[in-house]
Amino acid sequence: QIRLVESGGGLVQLGGSLRLSCRTSGTILSMFSASTMAWYRQGPSKQRELVASINSDAMTEYADSVKGRFTISRSNSKRAAYLEMNNLEPEDTAVYYCNLDYLRQQNYWGQGTQVTVSS
Repeated sequence: QIRLVESGGGLVQLGGSLRLSCRTSGTILSMFSASTMAWYRQGPSKQRELVASINSDAMTEYADSVKGRFTISRSNSKRAAYLEMNNLEPEDTAVYYCNLDYLRQQNYWGQGTQVTVSS
């Protein structure tokens, strides 16, 4: 059974930083390496939105709202993905979810981690 577990969320002040981690279990290295990892977020009364993604070739994409502030990375050997968030703003307050997409054949979500940015 494949599981994704996020960690690293919390309460931070305006302009602060956090590093989210997403650790997976139940995946074999070849599957994880071929997967696209992504971070999504869902703020209060908002729809879930894509924040950043990194594919099997380590190509990254970012939402316009986080470009230059957030960095997504991955470690295939650890079966993990990360989201470094800097210069946080109150608008970044949301539950952040990790997503694994394996060749558009299988898709998995974590349970989410809360990030709250106070002004």
